[in-house]
Amino acid sequence: MEAKENGENKKPSSGAIDGPTNPMVTPLLTDLYQFTMAYAYWKAGKHQERAVFDLYFRKSPFGGEYTVFAGLEECIRFIANFKLTEEEIDFVRQSLSSSCEDGFFDYLRGVDCSDVEVYAIPEGTVVFPKVPLMRVEGPIAVVQLLETPFVNLINYASLVSTNAARHRHVAGKSKTLLEFGLRRAQGPDGGIGASKYCYIGGFDATSNVAAGKLFGIPLRGTHSHAFVSSYMNLDEISDKSLRRKDGSSTCDDFVIEVQTWLSKIQLSNGVFGETNQSELAAFTSYALAFPDNFLALVDTYDVMRSGIPNFCAVALALSDLGYKAVGIRLDSGDLAYLSCEARKFFRNIEKEFGVAEFGKLAITASNDLNEETLDALNKQGHEVDAYGIGTYLVTCYAQAALGVVFKLVEINNQPRIKLSEDVSKVSIPCKKRCYRLYGKEGYPLVDIMTGENEPPPKVGERILCRHPFQESKRAYVVPQKIEELLRCYWPGNSDKKKDTLPALRDIRERCIKQLEIMRPDHMRRLNPTPYKVSVSAKLYDFIHFLWLNEAPVGELQ
Repeated sequence: MEAKENGENKKPSSGAIDGPTNPMVTPLLTDLYQFTMAYAYWKAGKHQERAVFDLYFRKSPFGGEYTVFAGLEECIRFIANFKLTEEEIDFVRQSLSSSCEDGFFDYLRGVDCSDVEVYAIPEGTVVFPKVPLMRVEGPIAVVQLLETPFVNLINYASLVSTNAARHRHVAGKSKTLLEFGLRRAQGPDGGIGASKYCYIGGFDATSNVAAGKLFGIPLRGTHSHAFVSSYMNLDEISDKSLRRKDGSSTCDDFVIEVQTWLSKIQLSNGVFGETNQSELAAFTSYALAFPDNFLALVDTYDVMRSGIPNFCAVALALSDLGYKAVGIRLDSGDLAYLSCEARKFFRNIEKEFGVAEFGKLAITASNDLNEETLDALNKQGHEVDAYGIGTYLVTCYAQAALGVVFKLVEINNQPRIKLSEDVSKVSIPCKKRCYRLYGKEGYPLVDIMTGENEPPPKVGERILCRHPFQESKRAYVVPQKIEELLRCYWPGNSDKKKDTLPALRDIRERCIKQLEIMRPDHMRRLNPTPYKVSVSAKLYDFIHFLWLNEAPVGELQ
């Protein structure tokens, strides 16, 4: 069963941008110190000073070497509708010191993002540490108020998209991936966000009906163990009739057809005793309700002694009436062994009774799957066609957060740097342009950051790429293709050309294509090759000049 894609960027006819998906994303969804700093800027007369902030992360998650950037659309929806209400301003007043002047709250009444500019890498792009995912420019007090919500909206979105992409990489292109995580997600917002961003990361469908409605993501779902165990026997089925698929006639007693086929299967196979009749009743009832979408959960009692033969009896009875069953779901046990045995059984049925394509019925596996179990199944050999993955996927069990940061890199056209004894926490100053350089084989070789006013790299011309902080790490690159990464998604009052936010399906396609062109050694699960992120020679020199200029000189006594 699929939800119709309803266009995930639904806009009013006026051309205005809708607010964030979650109505809790308001200007108050921020840390208190953003308002205390805004007041201090205002008090000092600095609040209108033009500032530039970079949003980036320092290390790729899950022990990997890549990340999928996601969450941009929600950020743009947020700033497009950024305005504090009187009620919100009153609450800010109550939350700050009583010494705060009334003029500040008058200032807040007029605050919006009309003078803010946002440049970002397109959503769904494969990205790497230190490279700005977003560059936000505007009055420092306003941009400071955007920090916490932006970090919040990007952090989980990018983390779970990356987790989904990693599961897709292990499962392979041919397998269907189903996101089943709603019940285990961190609350309603975690569940909705997971469905959206797992779809971006390469999953095919979700069980989450609300996400299907909101974003047009295809829906999948059948029944649970409770449905199977709720039946006691076949006598509970009151309406036993089923019309042929072509509508030419009606089978008055579908139950008898199922029982007849079960007897044939038992005679043919010769090894089965009595199957569980309550399970058979549940399967039959479900098939009567959904003859075109019959997929049965077969492990409530015993997979091979009951679940599989009961399913086959119902599927064959459906086949007689022109319907084709979808397949089975395994939710426990040795998934590799059981999937192989089930496939063998289906093929024997096809051969014995001449039912075309029966041997190719879909086998779906669930049961707390993660990257490791998918990898183990691949090594063991299996016949699974689709995976339903929940807990480990949506909770990002292997890593709790991405660690996105938001750092000031320029104010009033003056570059700024944040220093640390931990070199990985030193920021890269000034407003920058970012490029991805591709080699002869079509793979990305390196990302390079340059000063805003530096001439851009050119195809076929050698460029020196330097590690931002390690002097000996450098290499010449002759790019065969160059992609500028940052695009303008919110021009504010400037006359910059604005890029359109793509539909969710287009973001997903971009993500899939990006992952396909990455070099395999950057993508592997264990010990991936680090992807190179560099700066130009001129920017390297400037970083270290500013570093020395800002770092205090010690004195030995």
